[in-house]
Amino acid sequence: HGLVKSSVFPVPARGTCRVRLVYEEVLEIDGDRIDYSLPRTESPQYKVPWSVAIDWSIKEGLAAVYSPSHHMTEERAGSKRIKLTNAGKMQPGSLLLSATRRKPDNATASVMAYPDARLGKDSGYFLLLLSPPELKEKKSVKREVSVVIDKSGSMAGEKIEQALKAATQIIEGLEDGEAFNIIVYNEAIESFSNKPVIKNRANTLAARKYLSGIRVSGGTNIHDALQTAVAQKPTDGMLPIVLFLTDGMPTIGQTNEKKIRETISSNNKSKRRIFTFGVGIDVNTPLLSRLADDSRARATYVLPKENVELKVASVFRRLSGPVLGEPVLTSVDEKGNKSPADVSDVLPGRLPDMFAGEQIVVLGRYHGKKQLRFKLDGKGIQGERKFRFTLPLKKARHGNAHVPRLWATRKIALLTEALRDLGAESSAKVNMSDPKVKELVDEIVRLSTEYGVLTEYTAFLARDGMIFAQDMHRRAVSRASVEIEQKAVQKRSGQASVNQDWNIGKSKGAAQVNRGNYYLNDKLETAKVDQVCQVADKAFYRKGNEWVDAGLAGKGKDAEQATSVKVTSPEFKNIVDQLIKENRQSCLALGSNIRVVVNGKNYLITAK
Repeated sequence: HGLVKSSVFPVPARGTCRVRLVYEEVLEIDGDRIDYSLPRTESPQYKVPWSVAIDWSIKEGLAAVYSPSHHMTEERAGSKRIKLTNAGKMQPGSLLLSATRRKPDNATASVMAYPDARLGKDSGYFLLLLSPPELKEKKSVKREVSVVIDKSGSMAGEKIEQALKAATQIIEGLEDGEAFNIIVYNEAIESFSNKPVIKNRANTLAARKYLSGIRVSGGTNIHDALQTAVAQKPTDGMLPIVLFLTDGMPTIGQTNEKKIRETISSNNKSKRRIFTFGVGIDVNTPLLSRLADDSRARATYVLPKENVELKVASVFRRLSGPVLGEPVLTSVDEKGNKSPADVSDVLPGRLPDMFAGEQIVVLGRYHGKKQLRFKLDGKGIQGERKFRFTLPLKKARHGNAHVPRLWATRKIALLTEALRDLGAESSAKVNMSDPKVKELVDEIVRLSTEYGVLTEYTAFLARDGMIFAQDMHRRAVSRASVEIEQKAVQKRSGQASVNQDWNIGKSKGAAQVNRGNYYLNDKLETAKVDQVCQVADKAFYRKGNEWVDAGLAGKGKDAEQATSVKVTSPEFKNIVDQLIKENRQSCLALGSNIRVVVNGKNYLITAK
């Protein structure tokens, strides 16, 4: 990005000199999106905290601000201005920010693209930013909320007290004229009412009295409790929601995880969103996660010493009603007809509800196109809404390295979840040698190796030095199969299950790159995979005192046949020029002793 050179004098010994640099920069507009980059080294050795505060305003109004590189805290200051800050902890690499301009009574869409010749001519990866239309009238959707509370014996003490306080807070938080019901369960199912009632003073007082009389005992009949909740006749004109709390696994009635999911999904005729809350670590986390996913909701886990009431309240605050419910995104041609061949592997496959002020990040592959066309259909407050977008791909570039990496992160999570689902049938032992199962593991290993996106199941790729063995892929698939079977398939409850669903959920919705490959381990502690580094669109693995290009993975001794180049040599300049041309010059931030593939040739770059 250029060089700033200055002379500062005098600075006393052990003194402090504070330098302020002020500059102006003209930002380029790409459709309805404006991009900004604040340069910073990608060196993993650079540990200096970086505090950033950004005040961004757009006269047309801001639909949303998105950073693919870093997590930022947002504070809205009206519809045209937003303030962003970080906590002083920044992973390596430039801070990338994109702001999309608001369009009156229209959804906003913008695309970033990364070209990849391996997918074909005019093909590559895309990242689509979607923001819902701004409401002309601040009219919210009325809600019908059914709170389903586990009152089995294990809920005794603080758990049931917090759950009852949360239920009271939810009912009190509803507006008069909205609807609610309370369903409690152990081995039997009881209800405050046989159907949701309208909130008014009399019903609120009756609900308080009902909640105060709940006592814990017995087992856990999850199936029948959920069946009762979804079978209720919905209240006309209201958004039906279920808040489901449990601290255990199904022990009474139907206990098969797969059959519970199938039954509730097929019987949920009113399309109730089922927000699940697992209290403690003895819950069936895959069941709760998938029940939420199946209904366009989300799962939340309340870990030991965390407050149930606060967690439930934080989710409930989002339930003011979506601006666009049940959105469907479809690839179309210039005539508006479906054109599924234009894109593939679109993630998420089903969009979540779109809420005011939020942005949905969609990732996928595009094929043989110089522009993408989509239609977005959904249900608004005033009925059906339809939107159309035509998005040019002329600015596709390798500098958008975050696009394929985020896609790979989500794809790995999706494949892992598919393998985790195999353990839902408790009566059947999973055959990891099955070709269909092996194919999933094979793809996880390939993507993990290529993009340097490692999880608790593939961290061994960096730690054990296996990555450069001649038969690396075969050995890695075998090892990953064992890791996935012992963890993802077999562990369905406890700390070693909670952490997995937390990791998978975070990766499935990944919107920022995870350069450090951070994850939650089976002790619910944050872990990091060292010995691997994501730089530009490449991944490098540590081998001795060298950083080695992932493009050399599995090459064995062939990977050691490299042309040695010193940074003082004329040839080094040619390599730098080529890396700049490919937007990969940041690879040099790794320091000396870098083994990198440039134009298909293996180079070992050294300082001396």
